[in-house]
Amino acid sequence: MTDRAAHTHGLSAFVVDKGTKGFRAGKKEDKLGLRASDTAELIFEDCVLPAENLLGTEGQGFVDAMRVLDGGRISIAALSLGMAEGAYDAALNYSKERRQFGKSISDFQAIQWKLADMATEIDAAMLLTMRAASMKDAGMKTTQESSMAKLYASEVAVKCANEGVQIHGGYGFIKDYPAEKFYRDVKLCTIGEGTSEIQRLVIARQLLKD
Repeated sequence: MTDRAAHTHGLSAFVVDKGTKGFRAGKKEDKLGLRASDTAELIFEDCVLPAENLLGTEGQGFVDAMRVLDGGRISIAALSLGMAEGAYDAALNYSKERRQFGKSISDFQAIQWKLADMATEIDAAMLLTMRAASMKDAGMKTTQESSMAKLYASEVAVKCANEGVQIHGGYGFIKDYPAEKFYRDVKLCTIGEGTSEIQRLVIARQLLKD
């Protein structure tokens, strides 16, 4: 906070190098999923930074962070899409291999409908994500489109992971199969870069601002 009177326009961003006096990493979190990506707290105690560590323009830290979120939400949408596709592919392959009552479970309508819904929603999520990414590449503002892609793709991914476990049955609950890992990993996509609830607020504000 470089200017308290300016509120959000009084926030500035700084680069803090590892080894800076007063700055250290704290506890590494023991996470539900995405455990290959470390998450830890950052601790600042009497940490003094030189002016040359200013990142961007003074007072524009919050504004810049919001711009970064627009792009970050496209990344989370893409991450969601990849995990949704992984969960779907695992479920599709398993349904063809698993046999019950003398035939593959993919022959049962209940399984077919799950697979059809998963494939359709993944395609819709992909199109929303590609639209936002294409607009970003063209230098266009993507606040609404990024939030739509992130909201839909992340919730589709959670649904696909859930249905993937269901299609695997009991095997979906054990670590010998990938379904349980998708189930654990995917939930963060509805939380990171702004929760689903925040995405709905962002979208609504964009729709109502004119």
